[in-house]
Amino acid sequence: MLYRFSLCLALFLGLSTLSIAEEANRPRQLLLVSFDGGGDNGLWQRSRDFARKTDIRFTYFLSCSLVIAREDATAYKGPHHKAGRSNIGFAQTREEARTRLSHVWQAHREGHEIASHTCGHFDGADWSVSDWKNEMQSFRAILSGAWATNDAAAEEPEGWNGFVAGIDGFRAPYLSAPDSLFEAARAEGFVYDASTVTKGPLMPKERKGVLAFGLPLIPEGPKSRPIIAMDYNLFIRHSAGVENPSRSAEFEERAYAAFRTAFDRQYEGDRIPLQIGLHFVEMNGGAYWRAMERLVTEVCGQPDVGCVTYREAIKEMEGREGQDVSGL
Repeated sequence: MLYRFSLCLALFLGLSTLSIAEEANRPRQLLLVSFDGGGDNGLWQRSRDFARKTDIRFTYFLSCSLVIAREDATAYKGPHHKAGRSNIGFAQTREEARTRLSHVWQAHREGHEIASHTCGHFDGADWSVSDWKNEMQSFRAILSGAWATNDAAAEEPEGWNGFVAGIDGFRAPYLSAPDSLFEAARAEGFVYDASTVTKGPLMPKERKGVLAFGLPLIPEGPKSRPIIAMDYNLFIRHSAGVENPSRSAEFEERAYAAFRTAFDRQYEGDRIPLQIGLHFVEMNGGAYWRAMERLVTEVCGQPDVGCVTYREAIKEMEGREGQDVSGL
């Protein structure tokens, strides 16, 4: 009897030690929250202030038409469009554009990542490699010269051009990601793309020399139907794309539950990075921003959770699960 007890105790202690060791070797759960567009200066301030309080670093996929004042709009010409056209408009004034440029620079200095969301927010599903390259080159050229264009050449921060040249992340408008995009992205110096969609969280994979991240489909709502983990898609499902602030609290709760469930599933499981995408628009009375902020507030302070940028995630994932991203 004593022998059996000792054997069971040794087996239990051995398994417990193994379990503790396995837990200690588990990777951190990464949470990647990004914003497309980068327009509303009030939301720039809100996101930066929130990040300081919660130990998160965001990725901002910036649309460069938003640093062009309306009076200068003809300086930009998107592929197959007339000069001065943009699906998301332009800055109303040069002063507004200067304020936005300041937010971009301060966010960069605070450890956030600035990435490209092109300029005019056009659907490039049918674009050629040349079309994509032209749009990507417009992004860098317009952003590089934006301080001078907006009557603030003397205010341009030291190192601005190097910062712009070093932008190496990309997300296509409308998540349109043909092969031509990836060929152009590689040629134009982009390391990763975050334009695709995957059936649940997946590790990124190489595609034509670029690391492809996919926004995941996650269960949402009473029937747990899959939906892209992005505010716009929730907005369409919840209210058919029509603002309904009277139900904002309800929509917030649904979005939060979807985000939290997706996070917990990875945290307790394979620890695949979870990506959540939002825009600089408070849809349905700000429901989706609040849902994101609730999740971030709850999880980003945990020692085994990293709320990081895409570039930081790539560095942390090097060598993990056979993922070889060191050369990208």
